[in-house]
Amino acid sequence: MSFANVSFAQTTSTPRYGARLEGFDYPHPVRTFAFASQDQPLEMAYLDVAPARPNGRTVVLLHGKNFCAATWDATITALTGAGYRVIAPDQIGFCKSSKPPRYQYSFAQLAGNTHALLEQLGIERATIVGHSMGGMLAARFALQYPQATERLLLVNPIGLEDWKAEGVPWRSLDAWYAREQKTTFDSIRDYQRTVYYGGDWKPAYERWVQMLGGMYAGDGGKAVAWSQALTSDMVFNQPVVYEFPCIAAATTLFIGQKDRTAIGKDLAPPDVAQRLGDYPTLGKRAADAIPGATLVEFADLGHSPQVEAPARFNAALLSALQ
Repeated sequence: MSFANVSFAQTTSTPRYGARLEGFDYPHPVRTFAFASQDQPLEMAYLDVAPARPNGRTVVLLHGKNFCAATWDATITALTGAGYRVIAPDQIGFCKSSKPPRYQYSFAQLAGNTHALLEQLGIERATIVGHSMGGMLAARFALQYPQATERLLLVNPIGLEDWKAEGVPWRSLDAWYAREQKTTFDSIRDYQRTVYYGGDWKPAYERWVQMLGGMYAGDGGKAVAWSQALTSDMVFNQPVVYEFPCIAAATTLFIGQKDRTAIGKDLAPPDVAQRLGDYPTLGKRAADAIPGATLVEFADLGHSPQVEAPARFNAALLSALQ
């Protein structure tokens, strides 16, 4: 893939970070897991945060597509305060991890990478928490490595419906890439305000918009956009919803009811777009499909309960873990 002669729209208020998010500080020391995958050396950045008083249990936090390990800041504090060791990786293609231009992205591959990291750290079994795209990955991890999954906690996961089967048109990688090239600080904020937060906006959210927008605006923005295009294709074409009945781990779903996230909604016919991303319905449907699943609903929250209302979300999370 050539990145020559590609320009990016950006605003003067957008900070400029490196392709691996150089210049943006995480709340804890960033470690690196070096490994080989698909005939190339890669590096997965991750946080490994130890509690002051360990309870012997580990929680793995999997970020969403427009998020990073740092977005779990408040959750990490709550979990370590309760005695849990926390592992929060940046997946390959995202944030502070490698962004290989030639990589066959799949949830199975990302789950394999994450499992390899846990093996490297000597962690045989952990609770897996996934938000947004990380929810799709967490479900795949639980299906692929049931022996390593103590519990499964899904926070407004995307992929609770098969967008292609619902009538969203297919989009080529070139089209995904062209779309990513138009990403700006303002477009990120506008999207998140509308889709994630039901029109509400708080100054605290700006840090995460700048985190993402700064990568697009920096010198590595072309590589960032290409990685985002590849992973968008993965998300759209690799549904996991049909395998929910096969999940064996005890599962809790945390669903902000104001969420309306749906991949490819902008291409869908109006009647299809209107019914997509109905999280009040999708959450109940997923809880019914996953054997023995528990559903926790937040009536006034959207796509990121852990960002919108950290204290309330963390209390619910700790309750589910206990």
